[in-house]
Amino acid sequence: MSEKPSDDQPSASEIPDDVWEQFTRDTERDIRSSAPKEPSARARMVTERLREQDARGELPPGWRTGPAWREMNGRAARRRKLWAFIGVPLAAAVALVALKPSLLPGDPFGTGESGAAEASPLPDETAAPTAAPGASDPETPTLDRPFAGSPAERWADGEAGIVLPEAKAVGAVSEGRVEEALKLTKKLLVGANLDPKTVRGARPTAALSVLDPKQPELLDDLDTGLRSPSEKHDPVTLFSRFDPDEVRPAGDVIKTRGRMTFKKGTQGGVAVRADYTFVYPVVRADGPTEVARTIVRRVLDVELADPGRYEVTPGRLLLMNYDQEIGNSSCFVNDGYLHPEFSSSRSEGPDPSGPATDPYDRSRELERGDGGDCGTVTRT
Repeated sequence: MSEKPSDDQPSASEIPDDVWEQFTRDTERDIRSSAPKEPSARARMVTERLREQDARGELPPGWRTGPAWREMNGRAARRRKLWAFIGVPLAAAVALVALKPSLLPGDPFGTGESGAAEASPLPDETAAPTAAPGASDPETPTLDRPFAGSPAERWADGEAGIVLPEAKAVGAVSEGRVEEALKLTKKLLVGANLDPKTVRGARPTAALSVLDPKQPELLDDLDTGLRSPSEKHDPVTLFSRFDPDEVRPAGDVIKTRGRMTFKKGTQGGVAVRADYTFVYPVVRADGPTEVARTIVRRVLDVELADPGRYEVTPGRLLLMNYDQEIGNSSCFVNDGYLHPEFSSSRSEGPDPSGPATDPYDRSRELERGDGGDCGTVTRT
């Protein structure tokens, strides 16, 4: 039994034809726009090719590292910087915000949405990964979620990501000495990459205090870079520093992931290798609150030498080698700071000529070489 239409609700037969046709067209258009879309043939082809390359281990090679400290006359070679890809087109970004206003910082339209559920944290990295992190949801980072759309969203915060391995005696080197070396290495990493003063461009005093003054050429080079940065002496090769007049941190969190290993050293002590990636979300110092991310991977080889056999300072580290790869920072500025690229604008300078690289891929070795081309990053 059907209900009789009420007086104030006209039946379909009473609606004018032109109004009904317009309603039908609008409905069909809305259904088409909201329906899931198959990826294009080209997109499927590119995805499959990248998957096959990854399976074969054909990842882009590393660039620009150098030999050990004493073999290079006290100068560590800089690895390449990787330029950011141009981000989401403005029209697409506007459309995304229109569909999901909560992506704007502070949810200004009062939708009450809080974004995606908090991603579960990853377990500590205890061995080299076998592949790059999987693709993340294509979310736009905001002040509330500066790591949205990034594998780093599941990484540990700051110092919590630097987990020391269990100290054990190495040959004649006691467990206590090994533990001391690990703690000093962590202090160096924190002072060089996580200390708020260092990140905001100040002198990295805490990090420098860990290094042995019996390496005068090293400290002289670092001091020269901090005082008068240049292409030859650029402190970002060891320290993560941003120009406070250009950008400021987007929140108080820097994401960290990596591992530390140790073995018997060459100077009668213990040698430590630290391999860590740091992700820095920033916004412009003045202007729109667009969030950009710079990704810095650092590999340090340090040694706590035996002061009874070598002329070293007790409680200080010898920095034997340091390599780095910097993702999303201008390759053509050597003023002692990292310079993130924002998707809405791009700094002037030559186009990058090197290969594209995933800065989150920690399965790659930072191979030593003489390459100097500026590359691009596949994501930030």
